[in-house]
Amino acid sequence: MNDAGAVKAYVVSLGCDKNRIDTEHMLALLSDGAVVVGEPENADVIIINTCGFVEEAKRESIDAILEMARYKKAGAKALVVTGCLAQRYARELQKELPEVDAFLGVSGYGKINEAVRRALRGERFVCTERIDADFEERVLTTPAHYAYVRIADGCSNNCSYCAIPIIRGPQRSRELKSVLREIERLRRDGVLEVILIAQDTARYGEDAGRRMIAELVDEAAGIMEGGWLRLMYCYPDAVTDELIGAMMKHKSVCRYLDMPVQHFSDKILKSMNRRNTSESAKAAVKRLHGLGFALRTTVMVGFPGETEEDFRILTDCVEELKFENLGCFKYSAEEGTKAAEMPGQVPEEKKAERYDAVMRLQKRISREICAGLKGTTQKAVIDGRREDGLYIARTMGQAPESDGVTFVCSKKSLTPGTFHDVLIKDAYDYDLFGELNEHS
Repeated sequence: MNDAGAVKAYVVSLGCDKNRIDTEHMLALLSDGAVVVGEPENADVIIINTCGFVEEAKRESIDAILEMARYKKAGAKALVVTGCLAQRYARELQKELPEVDAFLGVSGYGKINEAVRRALRGERFVCTERIDADFEERVLTTPAHYAYVRIADGCSNNCSYCAIPIIRGPQRSRELKSVLREIERLRRDGVLEVILIAQDTARYGEDAGRRMIAELVDEAAGIMEGGWLRLMYCYPDAVTDELIGAMMKHKSVCRYLDMPVQHFSDKILKSMNRRNTSESAKAAVKRLHGLGFALRTTVMVGFPGETEEDFRILTDCVEELKFENLGCFKYSAEEGTKAAEMPGQVPEEKKAERYDAVMRLQKRISREICAGLKGTTQKAVIDGRREDGLYIARTMGQAPESDGVTFVCSKKSLTPGTFHDVLIKDAYDYDLFGELNEHS
């Protein structure tokens, strides 16, 4: 790997944590014949793993490609574009971006070394065919103490606004033994927190004949004893008694669930082709809160046909249910989806207005929830340290990269990837401040 003649590669990863895992697999594959460098000006080949989920992500990806293309003039010999944008628009991008030497779709990263070799020979290489493979080797790009584990790819929910089934295909779950083997390896390597992800995590195994998420949680929790197991992207209609029971059974499973509801107007939910109703989602939230879970959700504003009354229903439910963490998206019309052809498209300025209103509301709710934690002692994992000496940590109710953090003041040195009891002394809009319990 340190051979002076090895190809030097610079990698840019954009988009979600599912994309991050694709990047980590590519890095592992590259490590056989390339050296990953930290600056693009030092690279022979530049690889950009793109996102193409919504319009804003597409623009970010195009901007990154154009920015990295400048380094070809400064010495880089090849530019490779991978991921969702390449999967969906490779044909168009070949014409519009002649500076790109290779395009690999979302399941083509197994051919990354071939793409690099051919690009360096001056050949154009394109692969957007679906190649199902279960790559377990990875080079983590997260801090060493936590890692995402993808248990399925693709999605079969066919929500009317979503392009994921177009880009990544129907849901394809990994074998249970493969997932558990990966978690065991990560735990042996010192990973303290494993985060299970998929497009719809709670439906893991459904495409193979039966849901296995409760079984997976039960077995993975044993492997993660002494650490944390966290679940993200569980649709409310698939959060069953069996799954909740498996989560409640183990101390290593975070009393936390990311459960995207998208809306609370039954009219909008039906148009979205969501499986749940407003009442069933509200019942799930109330039950989980009653069991002590911290909840994260996402909602969408500006979906076609969303009236002021629909928006009022959404905000009333957000106010009533008081999610600990909430993200909001403005609807983006994605070509090939049913929603893009629906009447009643909402003007962009109205989407922005509603987005701002939801986030103002959530900011107040979050501030109130955080304030309610003052005086309590919370178990927290140390993620790092700021230049001013404060440690950055997370409680069980704070997922990495998407939720708030807990700032910790400590007289003694704390190591990233260790648990400590923290007395919460102050609260902000989304974050907490605490002092180390000296006996932890």
